[in-house]
Parts: sequence; structure tokens; C-alpha cells
Amino acid sequence: MKGFVMTVRRNLASSGLALCISMTGAPLWAEVTPQQVWDDWQAYFEGLGYQLEASESQSGGDLVISDMTMSVDVPEEGASASMSISELVLADNGDGTVTVSFPASMPLRMMGRDDEGQEVQTVLDVSNEGLVMTVAGDPDDLTYSYAAARLTMALDEIVADGTPVEFGDASMTIANLAGTTTMTMAALRDTTQDFSAGPVSYDLDITDPETGGRMVAKGGYESIAFKGDTKIPLEVSGSDMAGMLRDGFALDGGFTFAAGSSEFSFEEDDQTLEGSTASRGGQLDVQMSGDQLHYGGKAEGMELNMQTSDLPFPVAFATETFGLDLMFPVLESEEAQDFAARFTLSDFTMSEMIWAMFDPGAQLPRDPATVAFDLAGKARLFFDLLDPEQAEAMDDSDAVPAELETLALNSLTVRLAGAELTGEGAFTFDNTNLETFDGMPAPTGALDLRLVGGNALLDKLVAMGLVPQDQASGMRMMMGLFARPGGGEDELVSTIEVNEEGHVLANGQRIQ
Repeated sequence: MKGFVMTVRRNLASSGLALCISMTGAPLWAEVTPQQVWDDWQAYFEGLGYQLEASESQSGGDLVISDMTMSVDVPEEGASASMSISELVLADNGDGTVTVSFPASMPLRMMGRDDEGQEVQTVLDVSNEGLVMTVAGDPDDLTYSYAAARLTMALDEIVADGTPVEFGDASMTIANLAGTTTMTMAALRDTTQDFSAGPVSYDLDITDPETGGRMVAKGGYESIAFKGDTKIPLEVSGSDMAGMLRDGFALDGGFTFAAGSSEFSFEEDDQTLEGSTASRGGQLDVQMSGDQLHYGGKAEGMELNMQTSDLPFPVAFATETFGLDLMFPVLESEEAQDFAARFTLSDFTMSEMIWAMFDPGAQLPRDPATVAFDLAGKARLFFDLLDPEQAEAMDDSDAVPAELETLALNSLTVRLAGAELTGEGAFTFDNTNLETFDGMPAPTGALDLRLVGGNALLDKLVAMGLVPQDQASGMRMMMGLFARPGGGEDELVSTIEVNEEGHVLANGQRIQ
């Protein structure tokens, strides 16, 4: 059961949403007549690897598309997805624009296999209230405006290995959807999108027919918005992402979301879990091109409250900012390429009941904790990261997948229980010297560290019985070896250096 639930979640998040957005946010580009709209629509989606089947008829000056099916296969995943549209009306407005009207319901069918190898068929009902699109412009520079009072995606059916599965309810509703898409045609399709919607809500009530476990969740956001630009080759193969990138594919876009909240519960046998979450908002950014793949996300004012049968009291966590930012190369190159990793967990707090589990005497300060770092560097990639065949061949070989040339710690902050560790540094790596450091490219550079409040924290941990006295003595000896007193009270500073001779020095004293 867990397998097909995960499959449903993946399908809802990928194939279903992708096809749905394709029908709203993606361009149905046209010039002045409904027939031109339809012809270009077919060319656009077929160029993306979709298969279209439909019947055409005329009704006055309108073009009516009946019994339309749009499908796509993902052979490497053993999956497929198709959307059925009973009737699509393309109306000539008489002013050089075309209006596209959609039916109230568009079933989306997905096929795949769950984690246990069972064939799973999922049917999603995509319904709308008043979804209309207007197309204007000329064939090389078109604008698409669309709006809907409501768009709802509801799980309608699950069939696992030919047997219908009773699952409960699962749906998501997007209200007040409005946006525009512009497309400029040249060597690539350059598509710019801008849309907003809100509120957005979801409801989930699923019971596992095998175990009887029930999961209930509901929540949403006050509003969401998206802005982005996509450059797509005129003919693409979804299974050859590396080839698409070499041909110029690029994506640069971002979601923003306003305040959100959720409530959830789970019950199975004598095990229960319930809780709630909240946040003030955040963002999610994605960039992809032949130069790099970049993911970035941030949430502000996050709160989690939870009660579980495994604990006799409720627990609560909160953080002011949670952020993650990753950037790395995706294509093989003779030149070193940039990569980066950034993480922020700022002003993290937890309820007093959690503190009391290991510090009932409140010896440790309850100050908000922060962990943050910023890494950057350059590396050479020896294979196309998004090419499945190359990635598999690299996994099966003893070849080195990449070479690290530089690595910089731009900043490090760890603030916890009254102590603070900060640092920065940079190193270069000699990939021709694998002997000095036992197979690792020889580094050259320095790392500067500063610790404030470390001894006081260690004293408290000893007094609490969490650290034995003999271990604490060993830690102090190590700090004395690698650090020197700073300018403030209970402050230690250290410079760890690796020179060109391969010597490791701590504050100028050679230790290796």
C-alpha cells in the first residue's frame, strides 16, 4: 500500500501537474484564425514528444476539436500519462485574436509501477470553473492571456495490478488563477510566463485497506505566483535531457508563496500522530541550462506543533528562516565550472518540554540557534550528469566522475547553547599530486576559525553529565593544540593552513 501511495503522490506532483499547466500556462500559440491556432498547437506539443489525437469540425467561424487525447510515454520509468478533452472550442473573435474554451472536466490518466513492481493506474479529474484563454499577436511573437475562477485536481481512481483500491479522498484547489504567456519564435522557442492565484488549498483523507492506517491532512496558502522564462529547441526528446541542454534548452523561473498553514493526523492500531504547521511565506527558484542546474528555496517564520502517542507531551519547533541553495554543473567540460551550496537554519527554537528531556535544570541557555554555511568552488565534470546511460556507466566503472579545483568556505556560523563558531577559508587542489595526501588531490590554502563560549559550554555539559570529565580534558588539550586565545573572554581563534610543500600548520606550528 505504501508503494502505490508514493506512486500516487509522485504522479500528482509530476505528470498530472505538468499536463495541467501545459493546458493553461503553456502557450497555445496562434495568429488570426482558429485553424492556425490548432495547427501550431499540434506542432508545439508534438515537438515536445506528446502524441495528439482528435477530430476536427467547423461550427460557423469556430473550430471544434472533439475527443482529443494528449499522451506522453516515459519508457525509462516504465510510465505514461494521457489527458482526455471531450471538446475544445477555438473561436474567431473577429479582431485578429482567438479565444480557446475548455470543458469543465478533463480526466488525466497515469500508468506506472510502484516501489514493489505492481502496475498502478491512477485517474485524476481536472475540473475548472470558467477557464478561458485568449491568443493574440503574430506567429513569431504571441501573447496568451488566461484566467479561471477555480481549478481543481481530484484523485478519482486507483487500480493496482487490475484491482480497484479504496483510498479515500485527495484533492487540490487553486482559486482565482490568472496569467499571461508570451512566446517568441527564433532558433528556440522563448516562452515567458507570469501567473498568480490564491487561495490554494488541499485535502487528503486516505485509509490503507491493508493495515487500516488513516492519514488526514488539509492546508494551503493564501496565494502563489510564478514568473519564469524557458528556451526550448524546436524539436526535443524528453529522454535526452543532456542533448536538449546542448541544443540550448534553458529554464529560469521561480515560485513565491504567501502565508500558509496545515493540519495533519495519522492513526494506525494504537499509534497516533497529529499536528499543525504554519509559515509566513517563501520562495522556490529553479535555473537549468548547459552551464548549471540551480535549486533554491526559502521559507520564513516556520512553525511545527506535534503530538504523538510515543511521547507524553506535545512538542513544538520554530525557525525564522529555513533555506537551501544548490548549484552544480550538468555537462562534461574541459574547463572548470562553478558549483555552490548554501544552507540556513536561523533562530531555531524548541519547546521547553524537549529541553527538559536532557537539561531539566536549565543549565544551557535557551537562546535561538543558528546553523548556516556558504560553500563555493570550481570543478571539472567528466560526464553528462543528466544522461542516464553515462551516469550508469560512471557508476559501474572506477573512473573519477569529477575533479575538484577550488573550494571556498565563504562563511560558517554555528550558534547554539551560548557558544558560537564562525569561520571562512579557501583552498586550491593539485589534481596531479595524489601522493602527498594518500590519493586525495593536494590542497593549498587556509581556514580561519573563531570559537566564543566553547569552554563555558563544555563546563555545563560536564556538570550535566553529558560529557565525562576525562573526555572534556582531552577536548581542552585538542583546543590548546589547534587554537590560541582570542581578544575576548572565552574566545579561541585558529588558522589551519596547508602550504605548497604539503605541510599542515595550526597557527603557524606544523602538525603534519
